[in-house]
Amino acid sequence: MTLLTLIFSLAFYLAASSIQASELKPFEVNWRADSGVAADMSFLLDAPAGKNGFIQIRNGHFITPGNRRFRIWGVNLSFVGSLPDKENAPPYAAHLARFGVNCVRIHHLDWRAPRGIIDSKYPDSRHLDPEKLDRLDFFISELKKRGIYVDLNLNVARAFQEGDGVKDASQLGFAKALTLFDPRMIVLEKEYAKQILSHKNPYTKNEYCNEPAVALVELVNENSIVESWVAGRLQGKGPPSGQADTTWTDIPASYAHDLDNLWGKAGHTDPRLGPEDFQGASFQRFQAEAAFYMDLEKKFFLGMYDYLKKDLGVKVPVVGTSVHNGGMSGYPLLTSTSLLDVIDTHVYWQHPRYFVDPSTNKRSFEILNTPMVNQPEKSTIVTLNRSAVVGRPFIVTEINHPYPNEYGAEGLPLIAAYGGFQDWDGVFWYSFSHEEPASWVSKYPSHFDIRQDPVKMSQLAACAAIFLRGDVSTARSVQTRSYSSEQVIESLRLPKTEAPNFTPGMPPTLALRQGSRVTSLNGTATGNFPDLSGPILSDTQELRWELGNKKQGLVSVDTARAQALIGFVKTVPTTLKHLKADIENDFSVIQLVSMDGKPVAEAEKLLLTTGARTGNTGMKWNKERTSLVETGTGPILVEPVTGTITLLDLNGAKQVDIFPLDGAGRRLEPGIRATKILNSWQLPIGRQVTPWYLITVLH
Repeated sequence: MTLLTLIFSLAFYLAASSIQASELKPFEVNWRADSGVAADMSFLLDAPAGKNGFIQIRNGHFITPGNRRFRIWGVNLSFVGSLPDKENAPPYAAHLARFGVNCVRIHHLDWRAPRGIIDSKYPDSRHLDPEKLDRLDFFISELKKRGIYVDLNLNVARAFQEGDGVKDASQLGFAKALTLFDPRMIVLEKEYAKQILSHKNPYTKNEYCNEPAVALVELVNENSIVESWVAGRLQGKGPPSGQADTTWTDIPASYAHDLDNLWGKAGHTDPRLGPEDFQGASFQRFQAEAAFYMDLEKKFFLGMYDYLKKDLGVKVPVVGTSVHNGGMSGYPLLTSTSLLDVIDTHVYWQHPRYFVDPSTNKRSFEILNTPMVNQPEKSTIVTLNRSAVVGRPFIVTEINHPYPNEYGAEGLPLIAAYGGFQDWDGVFWYSFSHEEPASWVSKYPSHFDIRQDPVKMSQLAACAAIFLRGDVSTARSVQTRSYSSEQVIESLRLPKTEAPNFTPGMPPTLALRQGSRVTSLNGTATGNFPDLSGPILSDTQELRWELGNKKQGLVSVDTARAQALIGFVKTVPTTLKHLKADIENDFSVIQLVSMDGKPVAEAEKLLLTTGARTGNTGMKWNKERTSLVETGTGPILVEPVTGTITLLDLNGAKQVDIFPLDGAGRRLEPGIRATKILNSWQLPIGRQVTPWYLITVLH
């Protein structure tokens, strides 16, 4: 997550064409509930975290001691979102557990206090703030008690200072790419890693390198020399004068000079290439320079990995960095990161584009604001899964449908379903919160936080069951592919039309139909792929992606313990084995999940979630509905999903009742008795403003 992203996460510049009050209604998430929660998913967690030992890897997947499969259903906690005060830490941890979160990614910790853990009283970034560190320790102990693991991030956004002994500190920003080859920065990164991982948590009595509640350690975040080269950020021009965001900007001239020297020591006398030179460069010339950067990356990742494992004694899987730029080939970076324990990826559906509005001279943003169900071949699922490698756990540590996308309700259910189908090992939603609970209010503070979103939070709970239990069957067949080392490099010069797979001839919807994995990045290039045509149907027959007459999409999930309709339910009518929906909303998401582990046909408790649009009170769109010019205020509003759902083939059911749930997941009385028609049960939804319901079945 970039600095500019974070700036706009905290302050929008929003728009005209307001949402009518008749369309959206107030509904607030209550995070402090401690009893009577009907939608409590904490039963999915195995508390305390790490009670049997450290997370391990076997046959390409995470396991706990005893060879039990371990999947992660997690969220990111950014800045002080990881540093709550001690009064709020216990209910905060309990809240996450109730929604089925079994791991949190401690992200953006390396900011200067008060936003992070670096002590800002010093003229360097080499001291940790004792009070912030104590908050972190206590919170992690509370998470551990409830069965929630942590993913510790090391270098994310550290602002190097003059006192650190680095060159041109004021021009570095997050020092992307530089942290992978500059000797001084690497020394400082190792020092920080030792400070964190050798620190003994006084509440758990373990150093973090010996803490079984730590599931993963990440070396760097969204950081690649190759990606920086392709993006034109290794030319030494430095950040433009007055530019506020220095996350994704060119490196200072002094570091470009260092790269020139390294290039020369590798036996090259010609100047390094810029992106404008790529297409005109010869095959040999382009291959040589790309390989040079790839070698630097490989040296860094293997060096840091050895330091963590051998010097610090880290016992859990280590992640290098994420393949994070869906608009270019990630295979060169993958050649390095796949040498470590875990493959990581990031992608967002229609990430906001930030710019300065020339008419107002203010920063603003825009999004396409279109549904992913209409573009299966460009879906985040396809973009992510291109990086899955045989023999390595595959995780997604950042993903979201950023607000204010009006189709954001589709994101969690699609990822939970297809992530299960592709046998992914973990998903972390970005982000749960950038703030500590003392600052939480019922409004959207950013493009990315989900903790205040009633629809995404109710889905977080339902999808935890789907993903962690493995309700969606894994693919029956796996299509593997191999790349030559030359092909890996040349993929950087392929046109944008080859996105997201950057593999000519590879069917764009392969990952929606079959399992898909990379076997080699230094072998014989795969020459032929299967001819895939017809309906986009998973080979398990459980997932179907349809496009209606108006190219409006609908994804259906039809498994024994979970049923879902995602997209244009109204215009693409579909009946599942146990679920039919007659809905008035144009776009909606309906999920039905067994809560007692039994098949839907036999379950006594079912969780029903419904979702459509959400927004702040008084928010306003521009006329194109691609940006906002007024943020609005609290409380959060939801578009109620109204109509009738029908439950089918509930074995021997004698009575079915539906109970709306409040913002804490507690039953609202009285419930509504279902109407029985032959072998089906009809239930009205939308009479009460809520995104979720408990359904009880008396057999």
